[in-house]
Amino acid sequence: MEQAVEQTEIAIIGGGLVGASLALALQQGAKARGWRIRLIEPFRPGDDYQPSYDARSSALSFGTRQSYQRLGIWEAIAEHAEPITQIHVSERGRFGVTHLDAASEQVPALGYVVDNAWIGHCLWQALDTEVVTLDCPTSVHKLQAQEGGYRLELTDGRTLDCALAVLADGGRSGLREQLGIHVRSRHYGQTALITNLTPSQAHAGRAFERFTDEGPLAVLPLPDNRCALVWTRPAEDALRLVALEESQFLSELQQAFGDYLGSFLQVGTRHAYPLALSAAEEQVRSGLVVLGNAAHSLHPIAGQGYNLSFRDALMLAEILLASPAAPGHLPTLLAYQERQRLDQCLTIGFSDRLVRLFGHSSPLVVTGRNLGLAALERLPVLKHWFARQAMGLGLGS
Repeated sequence: MEQAVEQTEIAIIGGGLVGASLALALQQGAKARGWRIRLIEPFRPGDDYQPSYDARSSALSFGTRQSYQRLGIWEAIAEHAEPITQIHVSERGRFGVTHLDAASEQVPALGYVVDNAWIGHCLWQALDTEVVTLDCPTSVHKLQAQEGGYRLELTDGRTLDCALAVLADGGRSGLREQLGIHVRSRHYGQTALITNLTPSQAHAGRAFERFTDEGPLAVLPLPDNRCALVWTRPAEDALRLVALEESQFLSELQQAFGDYLGSFLQVGTRHAYPLALSAAEEQVRSGLVVLGNAAHSLHPIAGQGYNLSFRDALMLAEILLASPAAPGHLPTLLAYQERQRLDQCLTIGFSDRLVRLFGHSSPLVVTGRNLGLAALERLPVLKHWFARQAMGLGLGS
């Protein structure tokens, strides 16, 4: 006997941080509209959060914190969030340096660093299962446009029709490729080495962005006096560093970073990720939205990738709930795309320009950017502008 086709208004494909945030932002208004939401995810987060030394983390801007407060879950996230109270920006072996300080900006923190697993746990715990049906563990293996929306064929054998399909299944989205949505990519020729560290001195909420001839190096504060490291290197060198013995790795890192936090005592599992700027050529179609890393992926230099995707999700929820039309109505989705265009252009451009500026080794450019860092330290108006970019308050928000 053929299985009945299930129906829903909105199907969110991918229950990671972006997909779950969209579901949370939609659920109250969806309940009032009588909409049903399906959140489809291959891996269900555990009910009990288990902290791990090696957990991947995200830097949440102050603007993202404000939005999570409005959604009612910031208090929960804050239980395991480490505030960034200062940001130190410098270039190894050069004179330019600047400091950003939360107190000077009259905010409790410039941003926060939180384990991704904890953010996901808080999001899933806040979902109203009367409105949001959690389809997991399962995934979508086929997505097909039809009149009035999309048909989804799930790997567990079920079929689901929806008025709006939201593709939030990551930067390597096979469904995006299946739909023929092309991606523009610019490879930076760099690889990010990511790991967690323990320094001998207290980080005291300080974040460091150190620019070196081989690429930028960011050290971000985590709870329990851990630090998250994002070290950008040429691809071959990043793989060499991943393979080094711990003592050798820490010695090279110490040489590149300096003694701002004393000595590094421990390093976790190291991972390497090739870096590229990518953007989907289509973010909306009738009945379809591409969101998160499936829509755009940024260099981590400015720490704005997740914050931008989160703002996309909030704007999409706002536009959908303000429209009297069905969720997949193309003019509504085009309105969302137009509203987010400036934010995306400014944020992506800001990140890309930083990569290009600090990746250039010409003596003239080196001198110019160090003069810029020195000027930033001495000009309060310019420093305030730069701090707002770091806080996610000046990039279209």
